[in-house]
Amino acid sequence: MTNDAPAPPLGPRQFQLVLLRRMADFQPEKVLDALRELGADRAEMREANRRWQAAVRSPRARGALARYRSVLGEPEAAEPRRVGDLDCRALRWPVPLWPDLRLEVLTAPGGAVWNEWLVRAPDAPGPVLRTVEDLLPWSCTVDEVARAFAPARPMEGSAPTRWRLAFTAPDRAGTRHEVIAEFGWGLLQRLPER
Repeated sequence: MTNDAPAPPLGPRQFQLVLLRRMADFQPEKVLDALRELGADRAEMREANRRWQAAVRSPRARGALARYRSVLGEPEAAEPRRVGDLDCRALRWPVPLWPDLRLEVLTAPGGAVWNEWLVRAPDAPGPVLRTVEDLLPWSCTVDEVARAFAPARPMEGSAPTRWRLAFTAPDRAGTRHEVIAEFGWGLLQRLPER
């Protein structure tokens, strides 16, 4: 592609590169493996992320839900959901890098997006999470960890689409640990302290 050629429109492949860019700070080796699987390199990942961020920040930007639909197409599922006392809509798209996961976008009445993260596909079995050793990078989602080690306390993340979760979990020997897990796009990235 020359500098004069227009960039191809953002699509599902480029969106996966956006997800990987946010995860590269935590899991650079896993991201390199995923880039190879996609046939992409770091420069393409950075460019996809730059274009996504430009679309998000543009004064002429469409709403977040319209952006997801234009990049990912129509969702494979859209259903009503109640979260606390809020009625919302959950839309899910497949993410080929993680076939057992879906990108879930929750919208409030009126269509405003208030959450976007990776969740387990409805028909995919989740991991068995009993000990700290079960918490492997990219193996589980924030909601799976919160359920397995309840009560868990959500904490602010270091950037958008990053979350932290504080909880107590035993190791295989039965010793309990205070844990803070870090997530990118809802997928476990690391346990920085144990």
